[in-house]
Amino acid sequence: MFRNLTIFATLLALFVVVLGAYVRLSDAGLGCPDWPGCYGSLILDESEAGIEHAAENYDRPLETSKAWKEMIHRYFASTLGLIILILTFMAWRKPELGVRGLTLSLSLLVMFQGALGMWTVTLLVKPVIVISHLLGGLATLSLLLLLLLRVRNIRLAKENKHRCVKSFASIAMLVLIAQIALGGWTSTNYAALACPDFPTCHGDSWNPDVDYKEGFVLWRGLGVDYEFGVLSNEARAAIHWVHRIGALVTALVLSYLAWLLFKLRALKESFMMTGLLATQIGLGILNVVLNLPLHVAVAHNAIAALLLLSVVYINFRLNNE
Repeated sequence: MFRNLTIFATLLALFVVVLGAYVRLSDAGLGCPDWPGCYGSLILDESEAGIEHAAENYDRPLETSKAWKEMIHRYFASTLGLIILILTFMAWRKPELGVRGLTLSLSLLVMFQGALGMWTVTLLVKPVIVISHLLGGLATLSLLLLLLLRVRNIRLAKENKHRCVKSFASIAMLVLIAQIALGGWTSTNYAALACPDFPTCHGDSWNPDVDYKEGFVLWRGLGVDYEFGVLSNEARAAIHWVHRIGALVTALVLSYLAWLLFKLRALKESFMMTGLLATQIGLGILNVVLNLPLHVAVAHNAIAALLLLSVVYINFRLNNE
């Protein structure tokens, strides 16, 4: 039962991460201007009285489609939090599972995620909070996968281990996390189309006129509404360009890791990573040349999550007897 519930929680966490990306990319992050309810109610009130209440008590007009997107995301995220608490309770009731510390970490993380979700709304989608919320969601997903791997006792054969590969796999995971953070920073600052051409930026330039200093200011004070972005075009282009450079570095690192795995005859892991990486590169290019269609942008986020899970999976299998 514990294993099956962990599988369900992992799949649900993946869905919540992708759904959160959909909410953000469809500009529904402030669909509900309050938290945890939406316009004062845990279930959106679309009646005339509810619409009048929203108009009288909130500065932001009620847009039901955006509000429902945000609330559905909250419902699923809350369900995930409840399941994680149940898993923690079960782990403490059965110490022989050996996952008490892991489930406790998950519970603390999901509580902090709830706080970040609240601050995302109350601080008006401040980019550093949105990025923290994204990384927290991916950390929750990764820890759930580790929990599942611990329970199922999945490991690579001992003869497939190699100290150099293990070290490089850890480096690859750090590089990928940094690139995901850059992608989140690009999205939350509305910089995905700041360089509308590919592979160059602003025409034929490989060294575009951008503002790196302004683009990477993490904290800009309180009371600023960040919906649709506040940065200049030059600052957004700087973020986008750095994300492209990061994508190139990440692709080289992960490709080398896939090659090392291939040499170790871990063929399934090598092909899995290669396929996800190729798909992610293609989606990133399509985002630019097709002018950021919603379904492609959401898929780009989903594959990033799967790519991270693949690297977590590989690291676990390489580092456990």
